[in-house]
Amino acid sequence: MLINCVAYQEGKKLSDIPVEDISEYLKQDDTFVWVALRDPAPADISVMQEEFGLHELAVEDALRGHQRPKLEEYGDSLFVVVQIVELAGDELNVGQLAVFAGENYVLSVRRDANQGFLGVRARAEREPHQLKKGAGFVLYALVDAVVDRYFPVVDMLESELESIEDHIFGMQGKQRANVERLYELKRKAQLLRHAVVPLMDAVGRLYGGRVPGVVLETQDYFRDVHDHLYRIAGRLDAVRDTINTAIQVTLSMVAIEENEVSKKLASYAAIFAVFTAFAGVWGMNFEFMPELKWKWGYPLALLTMVGVCAYLYRRFRKAGWL
Repeated sequence: MLINCVAYQEGKKLSDIPVEDISEYLKQDDTFVWVALRDPAPADISVMQEEFGLHELAVEDALRGHQRPKLEEYGDSLFVVVQIVELAGDELNVGQLAVFAGENYVLSVRRDANQGFLGVRARAEREPHQLKKGAGFVLYALVDAVVDRYFPVVDMLESELESIEDHIFGMQGKQRANVERLYELKRKAQLLRHAVVPLMDAVGRLYGGRVPGVVLETQDYFRDVHDHLYRIAGRLDAVRDTINTAIQVTLSMVAIEENEVSKKLASYAAIFAVFTAFAGVWGMNFEFMPELKWKWGYPLALLTMVGVCAYLYRRFRKAGWL
């Protein structure tokens, strides 16, 4: 679906233009075209390929979707894939933004993402001195907008991790639920990391040294994006390490609880073993037993069993087993 198709000249908006006129505007000096698509059909991409002269391999990747973040050069043009990670309640929604950037055009293709980039276009149009830099600045603005959406996700992960840590020592018998929450949180952190780390490598190629001509005037901006990604990656590493530690502590708590239960069971088993032993001896049917003719033999036997069991209970209690 076509969202926008706009021509700009000297950093100022000329007008919304029909798709079939794109190739004509590209021939004009100091003019570039910015087109935005959302979940396009193959026919829409084919039209854009014809109008912009896009490389067939890049078009194939844009059509396929669910690509790993990357940067590819095709002659004087760039093809950039960025993963969009958005909060959707307690879950993470992962979409994709594919950007074709040439000397005088930018084509963005958004897939499986709810939040659009109209704000990015509005911001760029309010800064004609920046938009005058052409496709390089638009590419930066789009990538920067995606990276900015990573920060709330990291904040959510850190907040949820703190909540789980607060319950590790205070929810006896519910450690299984904590482990499940920790593994779910680890999955989310890994999901965001898969979007961040490859993008760091891609953005690192857009400043310093030999950079593509499209972004020659915007290298400093991409350095700033790379710094943001570096910070996010650092926070994700910290979250991942804390999750691993929390899982180990939780499993240790489970082992401690099981050990406590085992000690209690062993203690009671030892106590009842005394009853069994005495009852086994006095319950034998022999005619000549010393206690058999005693008047107080039966109460004495019970008292002896209770006394020994009480002594064992006291010892186990003192040892902390009961």
